[in-house]
Amino acid sequence: MKDQEMTVVEHLTELRKRIIWVLAVFIVALIVGFFLAGPLVDYLKQEPIADGVPIVSLHPSDALRVYMQVAFIVGAVITLPVALYHVWRFVSPGMEVQEKRGTLYFIPAACFLFIVGILFGYYVVFPMVMQFMTSITASMGADPNYGIAQYFGFMFNMVIPFGILFQLPIIVMFLTRLRILNPMRLAKARRYAYFALAVVGITLTPPEIVSDILVIIPLLLLYELSIWLSRVVYRRQLKEQEAWEQEYGSLETNEPIQ
Repeated sequence: MKDQEMTVVEHLTELRKRIIWVLAVFIVALIVGFFLAGPLVDYLKQEPIADGVPIVSLHPSDALRVYMQVAFIVGAVITLPVALYHVWRFVSPGMEVQEKRGTLYFIPAACFLFIVGILFGYYVVFPMVMQFMTSITASMGADPNYGIAQYFGFMFNMVIPFGILFQLPIIVMFLTRLRILNPMRLAKARRYAYFALAVVGITLTPPEIVSDILVIIPLLLLYELSIWLSRVVYRRQLKEQEAWEQEYGSLETNEPIQ
């Protein structure tokens, strides 16, 4: 009992140290992001997406609010690989050698997909939504003057969810590699997953039907991609198990792989 208590304490101590490391990196990245916020805001204002759309300040704190939002996003992007690495280091002692090597590659893949999701949301989805909203505003005879805080807030609400949603294939592959999920379970739960993803898409987006549809459809496609990738990982696991059995004999228990 004493050894088990010490083991639990050691795990909690290690978890606390890793959380402190991630928070320290995030604070430094937040400071860096605050200095980069000015050039990034100027770049976003000069993009064709915002070209011709008057952006005004409606409150004295709007500019500071936008600076802090941009700094937070920059800090989160910089901290993401560090946070994923510490999560991997925390759970890796319970993995086999092959699982450690296989799951380590998920960190750069997750960072890459997060950036791809943000770029997809900004350069593909956001322009269509802005064009649609601006046309509706013009059809009502109103001038499309947007507050800077409202404009950038709407942009971030549209773009950031795509960075998160594009992590779905990596999460599914990681859980399949750990034998927590498999493609059969994912296919069987497709109906419930579609409903859950639709709820998530509606929750993460602003209350416009166009935004909801443009988020839900890629989510469903990402889920189907996740099933395919899970099937690839699962078949590789079966081959590894078959090779192990041929070399060392059959397993003593015939428990199915989960």
